[in-house]
Amino acid sequence: MGQKIVITTYGSLGDIHPYIAIALELKKRGHQPVMAMGESFRQKFQKEGLEFHPIRPDALLNLIQDLSLIEALRQSQRESEYAISYALMPHIRATYYDLKEAVKGASLLISHHLSFAASLLVETTNINWVSTVLSPISFLSAYPSLPYNAVKNSPYEVALQQVAAESILRNIRYQGRFWSAPCRQFREELGLKEGFDPVFEGQHSPQLVLALFSQFFAQRKPDWPRQTKLTGFPFFDRHDNKFLSSEIQQFLAAGKPPIIFTLGSLFVGTPGNFYMEGAKAVAKLGYRAILLMGQGAYQISPNNIPDGVMVADYAPYSQIFPHAAAIVHHGGVGTTGQSLLAGKPVLVVPYAHDQPDNATRLVNLGVGRSLTREEYSCDRLVWELKELLLNPSYQQKATEVSRLMQQEDGVKNACDAIEKLLVKS
Repeated sequence: MGQKIVITTYGSLGDIHPYIAIALELKKRGHQPVMAMGESFRQKFQKEGLEFHPIRPDALLNLIQDLSLIEALRQSQRESEYAISYALMPHIRATYYDLKEAVKGASLLISHHLSFAASLLVETTNINWVSTVLSPISFLSAYPSLPYNAVKNSPYEVALQQVAAESILRNIRYQGRFWSAPCRQFREELGLKEGFDPVFEGQHSPQLVLALFSQFFAQRKPDWPRQTKLTGFPFFDRHDNKFLSSEIQQFLAAGKPPIIFTLGSLFVGTPGNFYMEGAKAVAKLGYRAILLMGQGAYQISPNNIPDGVMVADYAPYSQIFPHAAAIVHHGGVGTTGQSLLAGKPVLVVPYAHDQPDNATRLVNLGVGRSLTREEYSCDRLVWELKELLLNPSYQQKATEVSRLMQQEDGVKNACDAIEKLLVKS
């Protein structure tokens, strides 16, 4: 029989789309999924026919309303500290009680790695719990970030990398004590004994952890929770029910495959020189390009755009990426998964969070190259894109990884594991 399953998550579209994919499949299987998130995403879930329950805080909405803060955090490299210490932890009580209301009558809670109230709720209600991670970096492993079939280092090099990683992790854990202090205080108020830190081990369910990415992007490490299951990417990229516009279809049909530039749904608000330098570079190379600029697309004068370059606000990656000659993006895990599935070479310009680690994995995998924000310029882009487009090894490797990933079904694998847990319990 179908069961009520509450799914709670935070973040941008890349943090939401995988859970919509899972929720739609669970609903198709006869269950009652309930999306528990900030109020600003109510319409998005309801357009997909999914039940919604509001959860405080509406962290993403608050952040997007201050784009200067996003850029300041990126430059200071304190974006994770802000997200945890200022955007989420101060609201731990409100989140807990909202989520407690949402799970009434539910058989299972599925949580995002930033859903810190989830572990508290599990302890006070004994509800079944599946935790998830979207990016390999969320496991905070001390082992090197080598994806499937990457060039292997010697045992000595691996050992050195592990020692360095463990030193970094110790420092992160030390800082994390301060980030999670409100959660420890709230535990005492709830009468709970001291437990694992929710920023680290405490984020993982002892029953089942779903790693919602491909085994060809990252393989299991010895220090991951033993109850972890790699599912493959659960793909979904429908946004406001948009498909490829007629303008984009006409542009694609009118010439050679373009280079596509995108910054996802969050950093698109603070692009810096990403799009304008990109437009200049493709003009020098003699290529065409599509710039996916979000709301910024409506603020650009056509006079500032070179011939052969199209500006658009949004296009589903699953529909537009297969038409690309190459993809230049920020390394968000959702964008990363879609670019791998499309089988196109990538140039990654990481901004924050998990993106530098994702970029490293793509480079090690042989499907692309990486460039820091500080290195990003028209001339450097021209050089990097020449390497990417003229060296056939990048396209060959991208094609190989795409073929392997097409054999995965992340949504099915995730839902099968969820249902198996429900049967056991």
